[in-house]
Amino acid sequence: MMLDKVKLALRKTAAVFNDEIEDYIASGIADLRLVGINVPENAGSSSETLGDPLLDRAIILYAKSEDNFGGEGERHRKAYDYLKCALSLSDDYTEGGGG
Repeated sequence: MMLDKVKLALRKTAAVFNDEIEDYIASGIADLRLVGINVPENAGSSSETLGDPLLDRAIILYAKSEDNFGGEGERHRKAYDYLKCALSLSDDYTEGGGG
């Protein structure tokens, strides 16, 4: 479950954080789609992962940057932006390729 993966990465186990974390997931997915990255339609539902380890990692990095995890939000944002750029240039993650 994507929600569980992100909660674990953020070290937030209480259900009180679920809405905020689901917003991080939805925003991250929207940001990836904005640059042409194909994200599965079922993505974002709390019962599914994105089905790809790099997409899952991108969402976790996005959430960590938004949450300023460990006071390192900027570092996580840079890692997310780098991964997003790499994915957007790959034919495996875009319709016609990003290059």
